[in-house]
Amino acid sequence: MALSINRNFTRWIIIVASFIIISLILWNTYAFFQYFKSEEQAKMKIWTNAYVVFSNDLNDMVAGSDDDVIINPVAEKIVTDSTLTTPLLLLDENNEIIRSRNITPYENSTDPKDIKLDSAYVADNYKNLVAKFSSENKPVVLNNLNQTLYYGNSPLLNKLKYYPLALLLIIFLFAAVAYFFYKSTKTADQNKLWTGMAKETAHQIGTPLSSLVGWVEILRGESVNPEYLVEIEKDITRLQTITDRFSKIGSKPTLKKADIVQETIESYKYLKTRSSKLIDFEISTPDLPLYVNLNQQLYSWTIENLVKNAIDAMKGKGALKVVISHDDKIVKIAIHDTGKGISKQRFNTIFQPGYTSKKRGWGLGLSLARRIIEDYHNGKIKVLNSEIGKGTTMQISLKLLS
Repeated sequence: MALSINRNFTRWIIIVASFIIISLILWNTYAFFQYFKSEEQAKMKIWTNAYVVFSNDLNDMVAGSDDDVIINPVAEKIVTDSTLTTPLLLLDENNEIIRSRNITPYENSTDPKDIKLDSAYVADNYKNLVAKFSSENKPVVLNNLNQTLYYGNSPLLNKLKYYPLALLLIIFLFAAVAYFFYKSTKTADQNKLWTGMAKETAHQIGTPLSSLVGWVEILRGESVNPEYLVEIEKDITRLQTITDRFSKIGSKPTLKKADIVQETIESYKYLKTRSSKLIDFEISTPDLPLYVNLNQQLYSWTIENLVKNAIDAMKGKGALKVVISHDDKIVKIAIHDTGKGISKQRFNTIFQPGYTSKKRGWGLGLSLARRIIEDYHNGKIKVLNSEIGKGTTMQISLKLLS
């Protein structure tokens, strides 16, 4: 008990610590993003001021008002700096394009074709660019020039924006791998436990079963009704079959060529004689044998589980019908009942270990049935159809031998 509490406490410490670490990483990333963004905004402010100086110098030079006018070299260097990667768009008061930068990959090309493509792209998409840039950064109004500067996030800033998502995805994948590893390990441990319990059960049953066989031989010499002995022998044979089933859990069963029709009929007859007389049993089978690769003990166990579940669903009163049909490749065994039915959402859930709608039971019957049919016999088992209050049809499909 103390060990379990310590494990739970340790698990919670790990979960809380992981959450704190992830939160710190995300917060730090967000803080760095905001810092980098403010740095870019400061750079664009410097570029804007330099552009105003540079434009005024150009205008004065063009106007020729002063022969001594020269272009400020610092302003020119900042405006023409090729290391600036921030995309920008400069419009006049009439929304005419004055300047664009870092918008298309071929804007710096000297090829006339590329220059034409660049100009055409900016002209056709400037409204979308204005909307996009405005959502990323506040436009800068250059009052002296009657111009407005729109600028977006640099490629590096855009990549950084998705970094937290990539980080979360990596953390999620890591957590998923850890979870599935833990779950598979736990499942493997549980399987070993169930296998050991099953084999031990088979061993424990075997001792009194051998004794019962001896007592039957003694009773033969007494004046006992032979019919009683026949029935006792049938039950002893059944117990031997059950013991054999449990001993096979955890090991690969041997499959042999067998007539599925005959095997189904034998299981059906045994269950019919030992079930409530209020159950109306019916079976419909082809007249010819149908051969499949089969382990008789495990197959009869599956039929037994399905029939018992059907009887439980009908609360011991109703109609149960077994129908065998086939085509050239597949034989299908359907078991119909008139029980309470299953909702469509639970068609797959009922095959999960531990699922049960009964007050008693471990919920392993249908899980074992699926494992026997699908894992050992390479077949299929499913809820063919079901309707609440009207009944359910379970179906097994197996490959026919040619």
